[in-house]
Amino acid sequence: MDIASYFRLASTWLALGIIFAILLVIILLILIFLRKRIRVAIAILNEASKAVSTMTSVLFWPILPFILELIVIAQVLFVAISLRTISDPVGTKIMNDDPTVTPGFGDKARNDIREIFQLIPCDPLQNNSAGKACRFLYYGDRKYTIYLQFFNLFMFFWLINFVKSLTQMTLAGTFAEYYFSSHNQKSASKCPLLTSLFRSTFYHTGSLAFGSFLIALLQWLRVTLEYISAKLKKANNPVTNFLLKCLSCCFWLLEKFLRFLNRNAFIMIAIYGQSFCSASRSALSLLARNVVRLFVVDKVTDFILFIGKLVVVSIVGGMAYVYLEGILFKGNDFLIDAFTSNLHYAFVPLGIIILASYLVASLFASVFEMGVDTIFLCFLEDLEKNDGSAERPYYMSKNLMNILGKRNAQLSQVKQAI
Repeated sequence: MDIASYFRLASTWLALGIIFAILLVIILLILIFLRKRIRVAIAILNEASKAVSTMTSVLFWPILPFILELIVIAQVLFVAISLRTISDPVGTKIMNDDPTVTPGFGDKARNDIREIFQLIPCDPLQNNSAGKACRFLYYGDRKYTIYLQFFNLFMFFWLINFVKSLTQMTLAGTFAEYYFSSHNQKSASKCPLLTSLFRSTFYHTGSLAFGSFLIALLQWLRVTLEYISAKLKKANNPVTNFLLKCLSCCFWLLEKFLRFLNRNAFIMIAIYGQSFCSASRSALSLLARNVVRLFVVDKVTDFILFIGKLVVVSIVGGMAYVYLEGILFKGNDFLIDAFTSNLHYAFVPLGIIILASYLVASLFASVFEMGVDTIFLCFLEDLEKNDGSAERPYYMSKNLMNILGKRNAQLSQVKQAI
């Protein structure tokens, strides 16, 4: 069947035109009916941008978690290598020339006894006795170290997720303080990032450990299932393989849900100081009442961050390509020799530079993404708990209040109440 022949038919292009026209109408209808929520999402993105520009220290925050993760990786690798060296010497018994053995002892009988001795395992470190010795063969007997390696792997997942959870809660506390101190800057701390780090470390370590433990357990179970599946490949049992794949898929989906739950639970903990379970319940119920807003904000944020990463990678990659190829210095051999290197294949370092720029852009984009999520939850709490009165004023920006048609009554009294 020649697929290209269909594209030469007018009916094919007519059908494609109708399909894309229907999709365009659907997208336009979605934009029309969700225009207010899209405006709210854009306003929340603007608030997150203002928060980042006001608290520039959050841009350097990813450096500390990155260093902590490198320390965790180095420690886990050291433990794994140390466990790999744990082994017992394995030997086999041999016969010594024993002077007590009489010469009348036949050679055939002596060889038979020697063969029997070689079948008996022994410890080469033990003292040899008269008439027999233990010859060293190799280091082995590592049957128990595999359990220690699995425990080491679990600790790796736990520590890495703990660092990520600490990062999220610290940023959540920083952006939450920015949101709720917008009407009274005097109530804000001088260094909200360090203040939030102190609160997260000394008051919410248990919540961080529990949330990261749940994710680490699921990751460890997935790796264990993959290990079992690899061991059972020789059996070639389709039913077992299918069940293992189903379990692995279920654990993967559950892990994604727990990551979403932990992220929003840590934001609620940063706002109210609740326990992990209470914060999870509050976050889920709050988001369940605002599903459409959550979807719009999430997709708009993903699109903006994708464009930002694409721009950064394109600029850095373009500059690297121009430098590596010596395009700016064409016609001047002296500058080419001084500022460029004689590379035979520039695509390898260019690929490394592009990958590194993407990773760096992702690190800093994660700060902005956490700011958007935190301000969004603060906005929802503000909208449900407050009514704009002097006793319960709105903390949202004037732009958000104008979009929603809200206002604070008697602003001067509001400031005094705060």
